[in-house]
Amino acid sequence: MSAIAFIGLGQMGAPMASRLLAKGHSLTVYDINRAAMEKLAKEGAKKASQPAQAANEAEFVITMLPDGAIVREVLFGVHGVTETLKKSALVIDMSTIHPLESEKLHHDMTQAGFSYMDAPVGKTSDHAVTGTLTILAGGTDQQIARAEDVLLCMGSEMIRCGGTGNGIKVKIVNNFMSIALNALSAEAAVLCEAMALPLDKAIQVMSGTVAGKGHFTTSWPGKVLAGDLSAAFMIDLAHKDLNIALNVAGQLNVPVPLGAAAREVYSQARACGRGKQDWSALLTHVRTLCGLRQTDE
Repeated sequence: MSAIAFIGLGQMGAPMASRLLAKGHSLTVYDINRAAMEKLAKEGAKKASQPAQAANEAEFVITMLPDGAIVREVLFGVHGVTETLKKSALVIDMSTIHPLESEKLHHDMTQAGFSYMDAPVGKTSDHAVTGTLTILAGGTDQQIARAEDVLLCMGSEMIRCGGTGNGIKVKIVNNFMSIALNALSAEAAVLCEAMALPLDKAIQVMSGTVAGKGHFTTSWPGKVLAGDLSAAFMIDLAHKDLNIALNVAGQLNVPVPLGAAAREVYSQARACGRGKQDWSALLTHVRTLCGLRQTDE
């Protein structure tokens, strides 16, 4: 069992810390919310009056905090972690912060002679309670191997994302996609309701199609990601079908701004001569707009 300092006992951090205690680790906790510390103390945690005290003698320091500025203050501020941190300890930031902030923290911690990795989490606070989070580990092979047993006390799966910083990068992209899809899904659901289509029937259909399963695992692997842009479903046809949906939405006074924005991307691709290519070629089109090297043509 390990000596762990856990800093940040919010909606996610508190149940994560509780899971570490349940697995038998020695835990010292710190948070500005004294009540949160008291609750963990009843489960067997030691309370610290400041981050430096929490980190004293710790083998691992885990931070789960609201933003990068707070992580930096906890690590480098007055009575911060680095005042007492052993050079042999490993700091694991599990917060969701800006990747550039994470990169700078890694640089500064390394320059100061400390070991630092990132391991943000996927899923929700319910999964934190049950210990079934997805851990997105970014660090060296040695750091991840060292942290694995501790991290898997809080999650049912750990994905090795590569070097330090890659964990938070993939977390941000994952959240970007899922959050944006939530808004598009709401547009689709309201369009169903406006057409008097039972939503349960739409869900039944979409759960078995690309609409519900997503392109990363359905339309892309066998096409654009394999370098094949021959049309299984042409961009021209996708544009036509999207136009029909937007026309229906307009007649029913259903606002669909995300759907309308998507049509512009398809229109751009058609204007660039991609109308007869597979709809997965939209990835190639967006890569071109960004000036990225193509791997699929």
